[in-house]
Amino acid sequence: MTEPAGETAPEAPEDVEPTEDDAPQEPAEADAAVEAEGAVEAEESQEPAETAEAEETAEAAVADAADEADEADEADEADEDQEAAATGAEAADTPEAPKTPELSDAQVELAAQRELRARIEARKAEKEGPLASGAKLSGTAADLLAAVRAVEGGAASGTTFFEAPEPAPRRPAPETAPAMTVRPPVPAQAPAPAPGTTAAVREVLAKGGAPEALAGQVAAALGEAAAQVLLDDPWQLLSVSGVRPEQADGFARALLGAACGPDDPRRAVALTVWLLERAALQGHTALEIGAVRAGLAGNSVPDPEAAVEEAVSAAAVLVFQEEETPEEEPEGDEEPAEAVAEEPASPVLLGLDRYAMAEESLADGLARLVRTATADSWEGSELERAAGTHGLVLHTGGEASRVEPVALAAAARERGLRVLVAVHADAGRRALGAAGAEAVTVAALLSGAAGPGRDEEGTLALDLLVVLDAPQLDVETAAVLVESLPDGCRLVLSGDPEVLGAPGAGRVFTDVLAARVCPRIASRLPDPGPLGELVSGIGAGELNQVEAPGKEIVIVPVRDAGEAVHRTVQLVADSVPRAIGVPPEQTQVVTVGHGGSAGTRALNVALKQRLNPGPGRFGGYDPGDRVAFAPAPGRTVTGTVLSADAEGLRLRCGDEELLVPKERVESALRHGWALTAHQAAGARWPAVVVVLPGDAAGGLSRPWVYTAFGRAERHLSVVHGVDQALARAVAEGAAPERTTRLRPLLEALLATPEE
Repeated sequence: MTEPAGETAPEAPEDVEPTEDDAPQEPAEADAAVEAEGAVEAEESQEPAETAEAEETAEAAVADAADEADEADEADEADEDQEAAATGAEAADTPEAPKTPELSDAQVELAAQRELRARIEARKAEKEGPLASGAKLSGTAADLLAAVRAVEGGAASGTTFFEAPEPAPRRPAPETAPAMTVRPPVPAQAPAPAPGTTAAVREVLAKGGAPEALAGQVAAALGEAAAQVLLDDPWQLLSVSGVRPEQADGFARALLGAACGPDDPRRAVALTVWLLERAALQGHTALEIGAVRAGLAGNSVPDPEAAVEEAVSAAAVLVFQEEETPEEEPEGDEEPAEAVAEEPASPVLLGLDRYAMAEESLADGLARLVRTATADSWEGSELERAAGTHGLVLHTGGEASRVEPVALAAAARERGLRVLVAVHADAGRRALGAAGAEAVTVAALLSGAAGPGRDEEGTLALDLLVVLDAPQLDVETAAVLVESLPDGCRLVLSGDPEVLGAPGAGRVFTDVLAARVCPRIASRLPDPGPLGELVSGIGAGELNQVEAPGKEIVIVPVRDAGEAVHRTVQLVADSVPRAIGVPPEQTQVVTVGHGGSAGTRALNVALKQRLNPGPGRFGGYDPGDRVAFAPAPGRTVTGTVLSADAEGLRLRCGDEELLVPKERVESALRHGWALTAHQAAGARWPAVVVVLPGDAAGGLSRPWVYTAFGRAERHLSVVHGVDQALARAVAEGAAPERTTRLRPLLEALLATPEE
């Protein structure tokens, strides 16, 4: 079981398995484990490790995504709202007329995206009914179908059919800051569907035997005409997160009767889109066409090839194949080079337009920053010198290395530049100490809640942006962020490439590193102490024995999941406060997943009973409960419940008070004594208890262990029940690869002849 990329959002409500304490232990036993001198037990097995399974393929991502859909983000609309907010309200759709001011690139980009979406919607509207499989196609549909067949037959590359026009030249960046900048207001939450819409959807759901509780989600996903959309195409129910194909099939049979069949073109299109959406939750921005066909076959589609063609012809998905650089033929009397085995052709990929546009926009934006930066000679560290001469710089290193980009930002301010440091989470900002007072989160920057204002063209008034925790950037967030930067602005992306990737689609930091299109500065600062030594070894694939005279690292062996839960509660409530001096509110539990007998749900139930017992009278929560709130997809904010009123639950998150509207409590809030490693990424705590029950072995990988163990500042306890699986994961457990297009796009735009 691999932890899904989109796990940071609270999962759908689910029955929690009762915690079984099969082997209750006396508190003194756990205390002794913590308080014993040199209580460090590292993995010491000298036996040859079993050969690990091959890395998960894209086909496995398609199949496994369905099993974890209930733990994934449910916020496509939220992503679009965020993108719209970041590009600015000033973007206009009206074409340029002669003698009018030139449109900004942000306006041109937004207009192009709207035009593409409009063409897709127009194409769908032209279809009076679903096309029967094999029906004659014309126009755009015929071109798209020809594209698939031509690409698969080798007659053409995918990019031949989907060439994007050259972007309009950008207006030069102003030499000085504008006289006034205006910060756009924080965008309001998307309005709830109208009562009439929800009522109509509820009737259709009841008619098809689906839970009427889904009415609100269906109305939000399908819009004001949701009821009619469901009547015309019942498989659109798959657009609601958590709905499975077999459930949508049953709903369709109830509505369509004998007219419903597994080869229905509407089913083919909906399932193809569903597979790609599920793959996005695993971090993929596209999938190989063979993986999609395999997923369709697994869902009883009689002709997967025809189903893919139908989805392409309906403009529901796009097809891509990256072009390969042809090798030059030898000239004159030159002897031909020795024959070498031909590399396989680039695979044909299928993707959704939202991720395709995001990757292409991000690649164009990064190329723009590289080309428009004015080289300057900056004295100072290697990072400072690189930032002075390049528009895009990558910086890699562990937790200790964060001081280097922060020092760069301070030096740039002394040079009179407009500088900002952005982090992934509020906890990361607080970890910067005094420097964190001027830092903001990426989400707050894009929403306009913090950071500089925007100039008259809608771009941020910045000369240098330093982004820490860059591996946590998903492709859509990164695209909006880069598009918000003016020409000539310098961008420094800093982070640890060994940590788990972004919770959303894409692997931005990894792809830009691999593209080799800009300077890459590797920090030489080691993380200090026993914890730094342990985590650094894990990054190198070694689980070393580490001397911990101050009880910085403790291993607590357990036999089963019930004992793991018991020991975890004992450590958080008693042992760590007494032996280490860290109170429970500063200790974070990290485990592999939400489900299972020792997942976050079971652990949070047990921890609440011990640390803050109560009836849960406010939607399952009581004042004093520790919670994890997902204000947006891919973000987790930890806090404490203060109170509740008619509007919702009020939380204390760091230095701020937040209100969670009552209609969002169930979907966006969960108890937070225990988190997954993805949710904990970007933050650190004085003490961390990592729980590894026996059934967690399949979810372990080197990045997971590196991330989980690296969340601890002073003390790490490992509740260990996976035997040799931990050592194998560190030595051999590479994270599943993500299928993305950003790297080849960047290489095509910025590759130099010598590369």
